[in-house]
This record gives sequence, structure tokens and C-alpha cells, in this order.
Amino acid sequence: MSENTNKKPSRATRRRAARLAAVQALYDMEVSGHNAVQVIDSFRLRGGTADLDGEMILADGEFFTEIVRGVTASIPDLDAMIGSAIDSSRKVTSLETVLRAILRAGAYEMSRRDDIDPPVVISEYLTVTAAFYDPAETGFVNGILDRLAKVLRGDELPDADNG
Repeated sequence: MSENTNKKPSRATRRRAARLAAVQALYDMEVSGHNAVQVIDSFRLRGGTADLDGEMILADGEFFTEIVRGVTASIPDLDAMIGSAIDSSRKVTSLETVLRAILRAGAYEMSRRDDIDPPVVISEYLTVTAAFYDPAETGFVNGILDRLAKVLRGDELPDADNG
């Protein structure tokens, strides 16, 4: 580990680590059949960290748990939201597993966490997406989350006609 291990990561950094770990946990649940309790326990046993740019960062465990539990309890609703924002020729269930986990987590935050500004949610999940994918997929996630932000929380976004 680097010399700054004694430095406590900022709240934003801990939340970013939680988002990344939550996406990894949602992926694990889908491919392995583990349930939320198992992935949350595994996260805690591993020390509650996530690898951000090659550095193990202590994640916000409470936020991680909220995302994992919230997404797993709302998959049909989240998939319907995502489905309404993607091309009608594509189905949410046909998306790659990691991409689906990213979109579900982003849709969860966009729909359930009105204390987090939509541009922050979008930016954070673009960062998570970039950890796994090339720019094309990052652009896809950006488009979906942007559409969801306009539908779910358009009153919080700057008016494009005025800017």
C-alpha cells in the first residue's frame, strides 16, 4: 500500500468505492447465485474495501449495503425504468451482466436517493463504467442515466434551453 494509508479517504471517495464494490457484488450475485446477505458478509470479511485506480480504499459500508439491498429488492422496477430508456430493440436482460449491474445501481440511486444530485449519480457511474469498459459502453451508460435523470428528476436539472 502507498504511504498515505493513514490518510482517511474523503466521503466522496468512500462512496465511489462503495458504488464500485456494489456493482461487483451485484455481478457476483447474478453469476454465482449468492444472495444479498452473502455478498454483504463477503464484502465485510474482505475488509470493506474496493480497488480504486490500484489503491485499496475503505468503502462506505452503509452506502454499499443500501445499494445492494435496494437494487435486489427493486430489480423489476429498475429494469422497467432502464428498459424505457434503451432502444426498444434491446432488452435489459440481454445486456452484459456488469453493464446491467451498473445501470441498475445507477437507476436505484437516481430513483431513490433524491439527496444526491443527478449529475453526481451520472458522473459516479461513468467512473465505475470506465473501470470495466471502453468509451463506447461509457457513452451508452451516460445516455441511459441521462434519460432516466430527465424522466425521474428533470425538475432538478438545468434547463438546456437557458444555458
